[in-house]
Amino acid sequence: MKRLVLLACLFAAIRSFSTEALLPETVCMSPAGEALVVGERGGCRVTVRDFEGKVLREIPAVKREGGFFGLFTKTVLLAVTGVCTAPDGAIYYTVEDGNEGRLCREDGSFVVTGNRPMSPVVSPDGKVIYVCNRFDATVQKYDAATLKLLAETKAVREAHGCALGKDGKLLFVINLLPDDATEPVKVVAARVTVIDTTTFEVVDQVHLPDGSTGVRGVAASPDGAFIYLTHTQARYQLPTTQLERGWMNTAALSIFDGRTGKYVNTVLLDDVDLGAANPWGVSVTPDGKRIVVAHAGSREVSVIDRAALHERLARAASGQKVTEVSISAEEVHNDLSFLSGIRRRFPLKADGPRGIVATDTAAYAVCTFADAIAKIPFTERIVRPILFPLNGQALLDLSDKPALRGEMLFNDGAKCFQQWQSCATCHPDGIVDGLNWDLMNDGIGNPKQSKSLYLSGVTPPTMITGIRKDMMHCNRAGFRHIQFCTVSEEDARCIDAYVLAMKAQVSPYAREKYAAAIARGKAVFEKADCARCHKPEHYFTASENPKDGSQAPLYDLGLGIRDEMGRKFDVPTLHEVWRTAPYLYDGRARTMREVLTTFNPEDQHGITSDLTDQELTDLELYILSL
Repeated sequence: MKRLVLLACLFAAIRSFSTEALLPETVCMSPAGEALVVGERGGCRVTVRDFEGKVLREIPAVKREGGFFGLFTKTVLLAVTGVCTAPDGAIYYTVEDGNEGRLCREDGSFVVTGNRPMSPVVSPDGKVIYVCNRFDATVQKYDAATLKLLAETKAVREAHGCALGKDGKLLFVINLLPDDATEPVKVVAARVTVIDTTTFEVVDQVHLPDGSTGVRGVAASPDGAFIYLTHTQARYQLPTTQLERGWMNTAALSIFDGRTGKYVNTVLLDDVDLGAANPWGVSVTPDGKRIVVAHAGSREVSVIDRAALHERLARAASGQKVTEVSISAEEVHNDLSFLSGIRRRFPLKADGPRGIVATDTAAYAVCTFADAIAKIPFTERIVRPILFPLNGQALLDLSDKPALRGEMLFNDGAKCFQQWQSCATCHPDGIVDGLNWDLMNDGIGNPKQSKSLYLSGVTPPTMITGIRKDMMHCNRAGFRHIQFCTVSEEDARCIDAYVLAMKAQVSPYAREKYAAAIARGKAVFEKADCARCHKPEHYFTASENPKDGSQAPLYDLGLGIRDEMGRKFDVPTLHEVWRTAPYLYDGRARTMREVLTTFNPEDQHGITSDLTDQELTDLELYILSL
């Protein structure tokens, strides 16, 4: 019966994703401010639209021809991941294509970039374009006229976007996730990479407040004097026993000085009794009066009085009492009332607002799972946002698209008690947030890393201690015990379908230049006896036969510490392990090399002590290429 249910969910997932949903995710304003430029993930195209969503012109989908079963040619459409415009009106956009993503220009010219390019930004003079390659964690600088690569530098982890500071001298790059090990550091948080655009060297890597993760959006003030970025600020140090007052997760807006590159402060976007889950896009009006934020989880838009915000930040920095909580700058990032009276929240009747841009009179948010644009007018009176379906008729109907509806529900915090979080808050894109969480399903005082959900439907049990027998039970328990709400069985099955439909990203290590080392590493994998537990034929897990739904055995490899000593753990899949650092159940290993060496002193986790340095390098590359 369980196998039939899984097959039914998988069929539904395949059927669901073979749709023509546009799924708009990114948006920018045309240089003259007379139109919106929309990047469509599902439509695999860029459209220029008026402010009511009507198409003015279309840039066709980017296509790639590929082999199909070794016999036929298959046309692959490449999803759009970012858009921007140049001062002369030219449109640039990025598309994903594994390790050979593209930066494209409206005239059809393009250049191959890196893995998952996104967030292109043009310099004020229009001569240079900057691109983030998310999974390579690199930032590239291109000549706008020739699309020639001028320079490249490293960010930290999953470079997700960038914005230019004052006069284009500094580039601020947001990294989606932390890259810290959990011990012995005192701060685990995503960082902002600050780059000198002339030398293209990194001048600083700035930690956001402890627990910062899911850094999705970044924007500059019109003069570049300040940079604003959105993220989740997780309260991972606390046990997950309640949600009130942001006990688990809060939504945040961090501010940097665009002239110096220095961190200014972080303000919370929630209210005391109402969360604003999963802040995504951020924009500043051309006149500099307002900051607008799209909340993908709570389905709303925040409009903040920018002058009033900076006035309060300045008072806090000078040691003046701003609220009952904020009596200095240090308290601001924990103050749920800091924006009281200077921010308005506008609920939307559309799912998944992500990208956002603003004129002086209104904000425009693209709602991914509704195929719509939401307009929020700036007026003194109470107004309702206006929705414009991109197909000109109705909002996207997800009733016959179970996996796509499941993706929406996975990212939707509106069901959660007081809207504090969604499944995606701790599992962005279904993977990991890089933090330890003290869940109640295995006792208290023993925090563990969030796990990737990729392949969880076919590698039971779930949770690192195997506490849930399969993915379906885990999904339902998550709503009860993490979001403190109930979910209908129909919705739960949609989420199951979404998880089953998750596709692996191409590893940035799976490149031709590493091919010889990876081949050698595969042999070392066998030599070190890694395959005894991570069986290649069974998704690199310990399962004897995952296809029949049977649970894999748990093992005590001596990895447990403190209260976990002697505990047996699940053997996680190695597929996409390159995305899931830090490693081991409590995140003590920052890199895969540390898993193989520092935290494997007695060869209890693979026989690696007698491997040469070259063999260790090859083994690491093989594992990270999976």
